[in-house]
Amino acid sequence: MAEFKVVVADPETGETFQREVDGQDANRFLGRELGDEIGGDAVGLSDHTIELTGGSDETGRPMREDVSGTRLKELLLEGGVGFEPSREGERKRITVRGREIDDDVAQINASVVDGDGDVAAALGEGDADDDADE
Repeated sequence: MAEFKVVVADPETGETFQREVDGQDANRFLGRELGDEIGGDAVGLSDHTIELTGGSDETGRPMREDVSGTRLKELLLEGGVGFEPSREGERKRITVRGREIDDDVAQINASVVDGDGDVAAALGEGDADDDADE
């Protein structure tokens, strides 16, 4: 059975929220690719649409949008997702994962692209910090 950690970003406020999904909710992500838009029901955002922006497997290998399927592939990278060069002209061979989500993916990154209402309130967060200050 698939189980994912989904990190949802709210671009309006700059906040991120983590949710563990399994069972039927996790099955909604299987077979989807980076860049796909899906309903936010799986993470508790029933009035929102989220876009899949990235992810990684259990060993930390990042998903890349330019690698098809679910396979692992070694790429010679000059920068971008998976490698940040420390000097000019540096290149490195990095193993990355394809853009399709399967059981090997441990974390999925998503961003809210459409919806009504506050994302923090819909996820049940945000008000607890305000009450503690009073």
